[in-house]
Amino acid sequence: MVKRESHSSDHLTGGSPRKIMSTKLATALAAFFLLASIAVIIAIATVQTHKKTYLSPGLKYGIVLDAGSSRTTVYLYQWPAEKENNTGVVSQTKKCLVAGPGIAEIDADSWKNLKKCMDEITKAIPPSQHNSTPIFLGATAGMRLLYLKNEDAANNILLAVQKYLRSLPFNFQNASIISGQEEGLYGWITVNYLMGNFLEKNMWNAWVHPHGAKTVGSLDLGGASTQIAFTAPDDATGEDLIRVALYGYEYNVYTHSFLCYGKNEAEKRVLAKLAKMSTNWKRVNHPCYPTEYSITVAASDIFGSECTKREVPATYSPDKNITYFGQSDPARCKDLVKNIFDFKSCQGKENCSFEGVYQPPVSGDFMAYAGFYYTAWALGVKGSNSLEKFNSTMWSFCSKTWTMLKKNHDITEKHLKSYCYSANYVHTILADGYKFNADNWENLNFQKEVNQTSIAWSLGYMLAQSNMIPAEAKLLKLPIPNSIFAGLLFIFSALIIITLMFLIITLVRFCF
Repeated sequence: MVKRESHSSDHLTGGSPRKIMSTKLATALAAFFLLASIAVIIAIATVQTHKKTYLSPGLKYGIVLDAGSSRTTVYLYQWPAEKENNTGVVSQTKKCLVAGPGIAEIDADSWKNLKKCMDEITKAIPPSQHNSTPIFLGATAGMRLLYLKNEDAANNILLAVQKYLRSLPFNFQNASIISGQEEGLYGWITVNYLMGNFLEKNMWNAWVHPHGAKTVGSLDLGGASTQIAFTAPDDATGEDLIRVALYGYEYNVYTHSFLCYGKNEAEKRVLAKLAKMSTNWKRVNHPCYPTEYSITVAASDIFGSECTKREVPATYSPDKNITYFGQSDPARCKDLVKNIFDFKSCQGKENCSFEGVYQPPVSGDFMAYAGFYYTAWALGVKGSNSLEKFNSTMWSFCSKTWTMLKKNHDITEKHLKSYCYSANYVHTILADGYKFNADNWENLNFQKEVNQTSIAWSLGYMLAQSNMIPAEAKLLKLPIPNSIFAGLLFIFSALIIITLMFLIITLVRFCF
């Protein structure tokens, strides 16, 4: 009887003191493990995503002057200030084309136009950022040619430009002539940077090296030189191969620059060959110019270049004029343009482009920009197309008269007259020189910008000169690899489920 009363009393009060104590302890432990597991998961996720709660300090800016052979272009770039050493965020804010020739032929008007551009750029940057904004000038093939012809003249121009840039309210870095190899490498960096082949953000908002990412080749066509650059096999060696460390990864980059093979200088060489072969400079037939078109030029404009001095005829006089008459002859135009390339020096050599220059076989995708893009744009074959379409379009374009071309194309006459020549030039250097064919021509993509940022060597140049390309990948690696993070997430999730089940079972046993 006493035992029965005691049992009834225990039931009414919730159990014996020991049982009550045990239940409370189990509940407390379960709650502790539950909260601890949740806290650990939150801690891992917080570390993994690197999220910060401070306000952004704003934007930083950088200025690059691309002093090309035919003109100078000023680029203004910007990036979030807190990301300076964690790139992948640089974008183009403003672009200003300086009217007039390149700095190798700078005159009073050119100086005025340069100052107008710099005034525009200055207004686009907050005054508080002026002193910290780096400014660079890189002179390319036009100045390289002037340096070969007249070293003192080239140095005097650079000194004058440096003096002007130092007078601006920016952080002057340098103004120099860059090599063709540098120009090619910086173009390759720009292309792959804009394509996201160096960095990408993963699901945890961290910058990482893209898994399985492949680089894209770079094809740049300027006025006085042209550059090719692409990733070569690791075992490829030679003077045109450079091993570079970018974002913690090594690349074996082949890059070569051909001086005097830029679009404008190569055209002068075509005109020089025609004039040299002609006995009457009052009428020189030009198969690449359209029928009904004619132009008279000073002989000094053609033969005064470093690129045409080998073609100067014995009877040359700089005071003479030469008049060219268009013929609209696609077949002869192709032969003429091909004739300025030296392919004979590659006969019997494996992996050779032209002029006896070693080149590994091209592979993968290529971005063709600058003069390559504008030629494809004029023909209506920009983007990616087949070799057959490029050929047929080129043939059709070169067969048209001047009247037909002006009617069908909204292009200035200065450039329109030369697009048949430049189309044949592009075809010759790509197909006969670099060895693109029907199988891989579609890997060529003719573009001028990516994500509203111009494809130009200037961006890669600024990234490199500003030390915005870290040599190590420490900042880019996840604190915890994805696979380990997923495993830890699973383990702690399982612990939470087990703890909850234990808590539920304990409470059920207690209640019933």
